[in-house]
Amino acid sequence: MPFFVLAINPGSTSTKVALFEDEKLIFSRNVDHSEEELRPFKKIIDQFYFRKSVVLRILAEEKVDVGMLDAIVGRGGMVKPIESGVYEMNQALHNDLVKGIQGEHASSLGGLLAEALVESYAHPRAFIADPVVVDELQPEARISGHPLFPRKSLFHALNQRAIGRLHAKNIGKNYGELDLIVAHLGGGVTVGVHRHGRVVDVNNGIDGDGPFSANRSGALPAADIARLCFSGDYSLQEVIKMISTHGGLLAHLGTSDLREVEHRIQAGDQYASLVFDALVYTTAKEIGAMSTVLLGKVDAILITGGMAKSDLLIEKLRPRVAYLAPFYVYPGEDEMWALAMNALEVLRGAPCKVYQ
Repeated sequence: MPFFVLAINPGSTSTKVALFEDEKLIFSRNVDHSEEELRPFKKIIDQFYFRKSVVLRILAEEKVDVGMLDAIVGRGGMVKPIESGVYEMNQALHNDLVKGIQGEHASSLGGLLAEALVESYAHPRAFIADPVVVDELQPEARISGHPLFPRKSLFHALNQRAIGRLHAKNIGKNYGELDLIVAHLGGGVTVGVHRHGRVVDVNNGIDGDGPFSANRSGALPAADIARLCFSGDYSLQEVIKMISTHGGLLAHLGTSDLREVEHRIQAGDQYASLVFDALVYTTAKEIGAMSTVLLGKVDAILITGGMAKSDLLIEKLRPRVAYLAPFYVYPGEDEMWALAMNALEVLRGAPCKVYQ
């Protein structure tokens, strides 16, 4: 008998819902939310009932009977640092998703919505899978140059691990046997070292670590940031915005759309070309640095994320790093598929972890 899995992925301005029958996609829906719709909610957690109504409307329109589902899996949120894997919703996980103990993020609503949908039924199970807070860093990777600033693991865990497993399947290997470098290139850039199925080192793509990206600044000169913070010209929130949402291509060129940047390059814009090359350059340096974690013994370099769809970017990146290991491109990201496949593995007998 096939398994039916519903995936829910709340984004900052959208709610995505997809239904899978085993690996087959039955439908996928994306509802965008305007600024006016979200303005009444002071905190993200306050959006819960609004988001729930959106999901219920989609299920009604698609004629989905929740009681016929085997699992509902929600995007994991800002809970405490945890190991990778699938976690079944329980009271401890519920409480930490509500608190958002590592900050506010719309993804925290995913598990809560899954839990709410199954509470009236005996059959479906509610899960989260590989949230951004997955933390499997080896001890030396946690140490920065000052004890007040330990390195944190915040990255595209869901997509990185899904691509790692997909690549392993494609080459007839077990993901847990491989040593990989996986680079997710999107709104943020994170480069992870996957050693035997655990991400033992990765740059914090949210708080300003590693390469710059479409709209994140990446690593910046620390002393210059300190001077800026005490200049009196910017508030804390303005500085954080520079780092996390208004940096990178957006800060340099006024757009975070890589396609527009490429159009400018084709039209002869020299500065756009320089910034594009710098994005590739800093990404390549991070990949090269991460290869040292594996002592240069890298089974493959995997490039994924939205920016991996750019032929020009791949053309420029490949020669900078392909000498290190076989180079593969898995363009785009399919978080709905990744969520559903995680839940499907548990339904088929893979272990499910307990959040404590």
